[in-house]
Amino acid sequence: MNLSKLREMSLEDLESEGQALSEQIFRLRFQKATGQLENRTKIRQIRRDLARVKTIVAERQQQRQ
Repeated sequence: MNLSKLREMSLEDLESEGQALSEQIFRLRFQKATGQLENRTKIRQIRRDLARVKTIVAERQQQRQ
């Protein structure tokens, strides 16, 4: 996910994106456990995207205070 696109998103959009990424990680981990996951690097990419979203959300919350 592109960092500049994330920075343009609103706080509500970022929180919903974070929720969607968390759900996607859950599904991928479930697939990995059952042996159905083909692309194992996908989990790593999604985790990093989630970390980016959480970082931007934390930055915005600090700016409000």
